Amino acid sequence: MVRNVVTAAIETAGLVGAAMDRVDGPAKVTGAARYPADFGYADLAHAVIVQSTIAAGRIAAIGTAAAEAAPGVLAVITHRNAPRLVRAPGGLGIGPPPPLQDDRIVHHGQHIAVVVARTPQEAAAAARLIEVDYEPAEPMLDLDDPRAERVDNAARRDVSRGDVAAGLAAADVVVSPTYTTPTQTNNPLGLFATVAYWDGDLLTVHDTTQGPAFDRRSLAVTFGLPESSVRVLAPFVGGAFGAGLRTWPHVVLAAVAARVTSRPVKLVLTRAQMFTSVGYRPPTVQRVTLGATRAGELVAIDHEGIEPAALEDDFAESLTRATAVLYDCPNMSGRTSQVRLNVPCPTWMRGPGEAPGVHALECALDELAYELGMDPLELRLRNYAETHPQSGRPWSSKALRACYELGAERFGWARRTPEPRSMRRGRMLVGYGMATAFYGYVQAPCQARATLGRDGTAVVRSAATDIGPGTYTVITQVAGDALGLPPDRVRFELGDSDMPPAALQGGSGLTAALSSAVHDACQELLRSFAELADGGPVTAGTYTAILDDHGLAELSADGASARRTDLDAEPGIFAAKFAEVEVDPDLGLVRVTRVVAAVDGGRVINPKTAASQIIGGTTGGIGMALLEHTLSDPGTGRIANATFGDYLVAVSADVPDIDVIFAGDPDPMNPVGVKGIGEVAIVGVAPAIANAVYHATGRRIRSLPIAPELLL
Repeated sequence: MVRNVVTAAIETAGLVGAAMDRVDGPAKVTGAARYPADFGYADLAHAVIVQSTIAAGRIAAIGTAAAEAAPGVLAVITHRNAPRLVRAPGGLGIGPPPPLQDDRIVHHGQHIAVVVARTPQEAAAAARLIEVDYEPAEPMLDLDDPRAERVDNAARRDVSRGDVAAGLAAADVVVSPTYTTPTQTNNPLGLFATVAYWDGDLLTVHDTTQGPAFDRRSLAVTFGLPESSVRVLAPFVGGAFGAGLRTWPHVVLAAVAARVTSRPVKLVLTRAQMFTSVGYRPPTVQRVTLGATRAGELVAIDHEGIEPAALEDDFAESLTRATAVLYDCPNMSGRTSQVRLNVPCPTWMRGPGEAPGVHALECALDELAYELGMDPLELRLRNYAETHPQSGRPWSSKALRACYELGAERFGWARRTPEPRSMRRGRMLVGYGMATAFYGYVQAPCQARATLGRDGTAVVRSAATDIGPGTYTVITQVAGDALGLPPDRVRFELGDSDMPPAALQGGSGLTAALSSAVHDACQELLRSFAELADGGPVTAGTYTAILDDHGLAELSADGASARRTDLDAEPGIFAAKFAEVEVDPDLGLVRVTRVVAAVDGGRVINPKTAASQIIGGTTGGIGMALLEHTLSDPGTGRIANATFGDYLVAVSADVPDIDVIFAGDPDPMNPVGVKGIGEVAIVGVAPAIANAVYHATGRRIRSLPIAPELLL
């Protein structure tokens, strides 16, 4: 009986799959949405960070007297008077070592002091009065520095199968290009901010985070508190792109400042500090060797990459994870190494690992296609992996072939003439390029609670965040669908670590995990109503009457989710990206004129917000291909372009109309059938553009970004 009740409720609502407007949109455009920097308390103080101006060495002396005597200053905290803190265990959501614990300098821009004052202006003025004498050391800033420690298999994801050497020896055609990708900085529009407040031993933090529960865990360990003594709030987050997946030193410093001054403290990073304080995509050097028969069958793939790591950090990402699974090849080896340097801590950035790794692989495949005289799309279809190449198990769902076909048809790939420099539009050179995209999402455990009151309104809660992909909206749809309620009678609340714990909003896993937990909670709630009804009808119109009959103000139920382990299958998110470029032959200027992204996203809960995710990721991919490059001085490690005037991102004039197609069936890995798409949105865009540039110009640019001078 309960199963029939649940089915009827879902059929009544019909919200899943609807292109619904964002439920949080009005709050954002009217200013009602409160971001971390918008929160304050009575007697609020403000903190400003002082950073090192060398990359290696020690602090010989630090003069704070002038700052301490400055107007409005409440405290100046350095390594000399900071409390001793505990480093939280490494892992996702946990940041670098706690700040101000000794006099060592390990990177340029390291936090070496924090000034707390009554106003932000007074704190900033006092911070400029601090004088620091250093004992500098020669920094390690280059991947080739012989003094630097090299860490092999850094992400513990190196993978191999078959005999690569034998495969290459037997290949008819071998290509072995090397690609470089630059440092890129996440740069969300909203500056990261933390507001910290102590009530005895209870710590409340408003923070720019992608995971309140992870933030709470880290802060609890750092300050030696039980997790129940820490509350993290983040109902709205102004973007993050992965930078909010860790608990950074400035968050700890805000809490330290609040404890030292016995006042609530707000700390907002400057734009320049965002470049050194909340991570970045590390630069890479990657060599991809492909061996194939003359018929285009891959017989060997060897992909090795190297990237920097900070001296005292556990962050690592794999550059070759997609290489192991995208194509059916009997002999394959993928390896990622790191070199520990005097650089700030890197972190995840949209499409971590896959974005730069797939760029190298897909550009190398394009080179192989030209060497073979074969259509790049045909080469990929000829090596299509029907099953997981490494494990041999079937995919839980895979619609990549449909993505190729639908994307190519919509793009007009058949109009491409194969020779480089063979297509023009007036005086402009025109190029077509394409690439495959993959992201191996992980669905972490998640919990949620659903409550239905006498007013007929459902409230769903979970300690998740929404950094912009539309979490508020899609969870409203899932809950409304399950309970048979219209969206205006469903309220989803998130961003509070006191709510049922949720997964991080990262790795394309939250929508699947959270929607499944909410679905489970709503099913449990319907079962509870069915038990109270004792065989009577349970519909959206009877909830209030059932509660009244039993003298209840509301009824609640908890739900949980985890990735299914009973399926003998491998999960994966796939896409095909097609790009058209125009290149000015005299100036070398590249303009992306068309993009088609065909995505295997499982069941799409909201086509409007899902398409918005793909458009946003594509925009980031255009920046990755043509514009973005964080520059540092090779001798000192100082970031040289830490402003939006100097660090170029794609703006409206750089972004054409982006055509988004969704393909595929619901994924059985979770009851809602969802695959995350936030990460795969950027993967494959840069190589599609780079391959289009080669087709247009005949110039193979193996380093990003593709600047005009490289084409002249």
